[in-house]
Amino acid sequence: MDSVTQAALGAVVAGAVAGKQCNAKVLLAGAALGTLPDLDVVLSYGDPVTDMVKHRGFSHSLLILFPLSLLLAKLCHLWLTPSWSFKKLLVLISAVLITHPLLDAFTTYGTQLLWPFEIYFAVSSIFIIDPLYTLPLLLVILMALWQRDKAASRCRAGLVVTTLYLAWSIIAMGMIESRTRDSLVELGYERDQPLFLTPTPFNTVLWRIVVLDDEQYLEGLASLLDSDPKVDFLVRERGSWPFAHQPDVLQAQLKFAGDYVRYQVDEERVVVADLRMGIADFLSFQFQYATMDDLERWQQHTPFALNGLDGAELYLPKLLLRLMGDQSLDADLCRNCNATES
Repeated sequence: MDSVTQAALGAVVAGAVAGKQCNAKVLLAGAALGTLPDLDVVLSYGDPVTDMVKHRGFSHSLLILFPLSLLLAKLCHLWLTPSWSFKKLLVLISAVLITHPLLDAFTTYGTQLLWPFEIYFAVSSIFIIDPLYTLPLLLVILMALWQRDKAASRCRAGLVVTTLYLAWSIIAMGMIESRTRDSLVELGYERDQPLFLTPTPFNTVLWRIVVLDDEQYLEGLASLLDSDPKVDFLVRERGSWPFAHQPDVLQAQLKFAGDYVRYQVDEERVVVADLRMGIADFLSFQFQYATMDDLERWQQHTPFALNGLDGAELYLPKLLLRLMGDQSLDADLCRNCNATES
């Protein structure tokens, strides 16, 4: 999730645990701790693909955060007044640190909760920025600062509300998946066809669907407000890796993306894109792996990132209409970036 959300969550969790000791300093400390795991973004591993794969790694691992909580609790206990017991400090710090990666695990990006084991946890039921999750947390913080005698209860209520919203996101995801699989069966596909669901920006009502089919993939949209339960898909070329050997960095990307990638090969370059994050040709993570030289020979190189979101903001008005149930927009929204000009 975005840094504002993680800071707000950290503050609210700290306030809930602090109880009668909740004050502005506790909320501020919780906000700071809540963003601590994301400091791994300052690390560079030599190329953007590896940076992407290793983000949310060791700093988000429960196997690291538990010992770190013990260390921080011990240090804080030495510095603070006896009014704070070691046990209470440990519960507060560990709760703030651990809720950060647990929330991240609900997003599409994936979180290595058990690093160093390369297992990615990605529920993919909430977008990385969702106002309906974040705003209640911010409201609770303001109420806690205003009514300090009720700060802890306000924080606990905020956690209940946001947790229920996460539960709702999973329910909504299940409803869309059921519709999707019914539509796939009608089209002649197996009911267990590999598919990926993710909410579109800022909501849990409109969902993007990607279905793998060998060197093709199907892309579609479905809203909980649709009048017709049938999901319309656009078939797109998925492509394949054009060379005999797959470099290690590509294998790492494939493992990270769970094979939900698209290979784009033209006369000038080879680009591998993660199909899970974005929509149509507006894909957040696109990397160029090879370039055609002047002698018309392919030259593989260290991959570099391409800007796949240029112009994506033009999609937002149409996405809002689609969210409201306008299924006539499906083909336009799922085709390509030129649809924004039509």
